[in-house]
Amino acid sequence: MIWFGSNVSGGLQADDAELIGAANRGYTVGQGAFETVIVRQGQPFVLDRHLERLGQSASILRLPQPNIALIRTAIELTIEANLLAIGDLGRLRVTYAAGESSNAPTILVTCTQQPPWPVTTSAITVQWVRNERSAITGAKSTSYAENVIALDFAHERSASEAIFANGAGNLCEGATSNVFVVIDGEVLTPPLSSGCLPGVTRGLVIEWFGAQERDIEFTSLDQVSELFLTSTTRGVHPVTKLDERVLAVGDITRRLQSEFLQRISSRPNP
Repeated sequence: MIWFGSNVSGGLQADDAELIGAANRGYTVGQGAFETVIVRQGQPFVLDRHLERLGQSASILRLPQPNIALIRTAIELTIEANLLAIGDLGRLRVTYAAGESSNAPTILVTCTQQPPWPVTTSAITVQWVRNERSAITGAKSTSYAENVIALDFAHERSASEAIFANGAGNLCEGATSNVFVVIDGEVLTPPLSSGCLPGVTRGLVIEWFGAQERDIEFTSLDQVSELFLTSTTRGVHPVTKLDERVLAVGDITRRLQSEFLQRISSRPNP
């Protein structure tokens, strides 16, 4: 079951219900925002921060502020309706799109099973760059073709993630994740001015573990001693192969991954 409606009302619908109109601007021009929230044993993780970012994305995309109270109700109903199907680990998505005009937004909430990630992963760097001066920088936008193409490129080369530089030649982010590196024992990640998304998990790692925001030259990735990705579904995810270079899971990454798992198990909405 899915939940579909406006910024005023809505309700549960069958998965195959025909709901999106042909003139919906979220579909025709990609004017929409979305959030992906991990659901553990029926509980959405860090929901308050995700909904706050949804509002920020809406502002950037010149959409009305989302009806957060309605979305919370929609989330509860959608999780409950899909609880047997998703089991212990689910993936909730809230899509907030312009509708047939930017003043008539639509809300779509879905919840599906989330396969667990492997303990470690691989990534590649790509030749395409993020525009850190884009009009929609900072928004988690449904205009996603750039990421899809980069991910296809990565998957064709047996990697799970594609890592972008920005127009200034500095490290920016992954197609679906934020990037952290360890250099000389210090945990670093690009600042938001690099054009990267203000990831919710990224924010927790900075807040909980004191990671530093710093511009990192893209060419210096071959000098990092450790590298990990963060995202809602990945958590803290060590990278053991970057392009053709093999990386060890270092002591710092291992500690952060372990402590992150401990914290989220006891605090579902930090």
